[in-house]
Amino acid sequence: RATGWRNYSLFLRSDGLLVGYVEADDLAASQAAMEALDVNTRWQSEMAEFFVGTSPDEGFPLLTEVFHLSDPLENP
Repeated sequence: RATGWRNYSLFLRSDGLLVGYVEADDLAASQAAMEALDVNTRWQSEMAEFFVGTSPDEGFPLLTEVFHLSDPLENP
């Protein structure tokens, strides 16, 4: 949390597809803060085999949110 990451989750499908989700107000700043942590170095090392051709902290697409359930409920 000190790095700005929150609501971080990983989902694994039976065929091996791994999907991660994280929220951050400033993703670039959060990634920079994470890079400075020793625990992140160990995590990246453990996860490297699952990310062919890229590093674990760079191999993800950014998705645009198109719907959030609370929006229609809060603004009828």
